[in-house]
Amino acid sequence: MRYIGVDIGGANTKVASSDGEITELLYIPLWKDTILPSALKELADRLQPDGLAVVMTGELADCFVDKEEGINFIMDAVNNAFDCEVRYVNNTGNFQKSTQNNRELAAANWAASARLIGEEVGDCIFVDVGSTTSDVIPIKNGKHVAGHTDFSRLLRDELFYAGTLRTNLAALLETVNLDAGTCRVSSELFANTADAYMMLGDIDKELYTCETSDGAGKDRIDCMRRLARVVCADLTEISEEDIYRLAKNVKERQIELLCNSVSAVAEANELDMIVSAGLGEFMIEKAAKRLGYDCFSTADKWSKNISKVFPAYAAARSMDKEKNE
Repeated sequence: MRYIGVDIGGANTKVASSDGEITELLYIPLWKDTILPSALKELADRLQPDGLAVVMTGELADCFVDKEEGINFIMDAVNNAFDCEVRYVNNTGNFQKSTQNNRELAAANWAASARLIGEEVGDCIFVDVGSTTSDVIPIKNGKHVAGHTDFSRLLRDELFYAGTLRTNLAALLETVNLDAGTCRVSSELFANTADAYMMLGDIDKELYTCETSDGAGKDRIDCMRRLARVVCADLTEISEEDIYRLAKNVKERQIELLCNSVSAVAEANELDMIVSAGLGEFMIEKAAKRLGYDCFSTADKWSKNISKVFPAYAAARSMDKEKNE
């Protein structure tokens, strides 16, 4: 029996099988004239699962009037594409038993991950740095004790909006330290975090799945050109060393933000071990080291490919377990 998990985000849709043999990361922006319905139909025809477990965060996309409209759109796209049994994970990490309160399905991908980590690892802070956001989830006695909505988690330092690919550098930096001195940055969307991490070698072109800010390519020189614009310069005005410094400033600031959130959650919940996942595991490991916490890597336990799509994998595993109990 093949059980597939699908994590439908506003920008990326992640796919994984319960045995970990299938892992896919698809860039499907919902706020545009989205191809989600046809992309899901293609997945259904190609993978032909016996059961599908679904988690979502895409309901927050601003093409929807509210979360309820977004949830209904995603559920319709899924239900119309797949002929197999479909189950949805809610914000407790469990499968929804009824359709009376579908708002509990909103932004529940982290809860699926927390359920699996709670069962297989135990008490910890589960940290998943994806393309757009960072989840910092306290797990105690095998269950998450986080807020149930993005709003509540933002209030509790369990979520902050910075990721490995799509974050506008102007949202992270006010100034950067360059050879000529401290320089303010422009507030335009000239470059994103993917450009910085490509420059630093933390990701490669294959992982740069989102669109570029200028619609140009993803080679090193393209990334450098975009990074230079962050300080209103071009490649005739700023050296490669300064562009590298700018990228290092980005990484340093993001690790600092991660440390702030992790330490706040650790203190509030009396936890001191981190479990890392996502495209940004390299940042989580740095943050854990600075804070003096042990860090357990999902990439080391399961695989790098599974780590990058962990909520989808966790949802598929939950369905597999329940069907085989």
